[in-house]
Amino acid sequence: MTKEQNFLKQNLPEKKLLDEATDAGTAYEVIKSYLIDEGNSRQNLATFCQTYMDDEAIKLMSETFDKNAIDKSEYPRTAKLESYCVNILADLWNTKEDFIGTSTVGSSEACMLGGMAMKFRWRKLAAEKGVDINKQKPNLVISSGYQVCWEKFGVYWDVELREVPIDPEHLSLDMDHVFDYVDDYTIGIVGILGITYTGKFDNIEELDRRVEQYNQEKNGHLVIHVDGASGGMFVPFTDPDLAWDFRLKNVVSINTSGHKYGLVYPGVGWILWRDRSYLPEELIFEVSYLGGNMPTMAINFSRGASQIIGQYYNFLKLGKEGYRQVHMDTRYVAMYLAKQVEETGLFDIYNDGANIPIVCYTLKKDKDLSWDLYDLADRLLMKGWQVPAYPLPANLTQTIIQRFVCRADLTLPMAKELVQDFKEAINELNEMKIIKTVPRKSKTQGFTH
Repeated sequence: MTKEQNFLKQNLPEKKLLDEATDAGTAYEVIKSYLIDEGNSRQNLATFCQTYMDDEAIKLMSETFDKNAIDKSEYPRTAKLESYCVNILADLWNTKEDFIGTSTVGSSEACMLGGMAMKFRWRKLAAEKGVDINKQKPNLVISSGYQVCWEKFGVYWDVELREVPIDPEHLSLDMDHVFDYVDDYTIGIVGILGITYTGKFDNIEELDRRVEQYNQEKNGHLVIHVDGASGGMFVPFTDPDLAWDFRLKNVVSINTSGHKYGLVYPGVGWILWRDRSYLPEELIFEVSYLGGNMPTMAINFSRGASQIIGQYYNFLKLGKEGYRQVHMDTRYVAMYLAKQVEETGLFDIYNDGANIPIVCYTLKKDKDLSWDLYDLADRLLMKGWQVPAYPLPANLTQTIIQRFVCRADLTLPMAKELVQDFKEAINELNEMKIIKTVPRKSKTQGFTH
């Protein structure tokens, strides 16, 4: 039987291995064909994750797929590149102290580490102040617009998540009410630099001022962790004067996603502490492994090193000006799309892409239409565009919004094609008589670190 005949007759094993081997070419063609009807990642406007890297980066990363990031004694040059990335982020985030940091699989792992460090630090300091640390759960205060990894953190590490509700006047952390949720059992407050739902920024500079006031009045030790998954590698290049980072006294740790606006394929994240004193020693493990002692603080152990190398490649290739130019171009595309959406007269804009390059909008309440944003999402999907529609968090669940996430690979010509398809989809929906028989389900794909 020829390879072509083999390919045509080959079934995918679903529950057990085949009895005999399949040649590499056939296996490749079978799996490639199986994946053929999946979405085009370049048209996936639901995800923040990077979907393009240049050929040299792909070549370098493919040549290092075999490297295990944890084997620092075996791959000391790779370990040095990781430390160089940490140094570069410390500089971008404006700390000159005795900082410490690490790469992670993504921002979710980084958030777990940041949360654990706050919990362990709180436990020690609270006990020294005479607080009965066993009386109730420790808690973490955060806007209700948080990403799901924080909910996981609360479950995994037995921490109460205290959500400060968002409302139409406060689509980010409500500074007037945040301290209603703070008590002696609060391990810290999370400020979000780019809320997943809307792209809004928490006012971290104002939060820092109020935390400082609270600490002085209460003789407290409250700290801030910044979830910069989306904004942490965007804002330093586009808005360098915005104070959100280690320039603020009470910001003690920051996480970011290298695979978002760090421009690396998934998955790589980063977390830094402004000073080693904010990372409790019991969270740093000295491991004797493969011939050498090494400190490790990540939750995961063995993982690929190629994304770390890809991150350093981007730092080396782009530099500050290169990153700035890429991000400014992406912001321009986002603001172009927001203007086009607004000019239809059908939508209220929640975010026009001026902070991080995402565009969020909802249907105007005074428009009498037979279709909704879920219908529009379905229509756009027919043209290949994956555009999520979803409700806002608690207290605003009746508000359905839609979101374009603009990445560096969404060029202006592609954006113009999207606008054309967007307007055609609206025209087609207006010509149809859509009868709603059951409530539509949310489409929240892309809500990942």
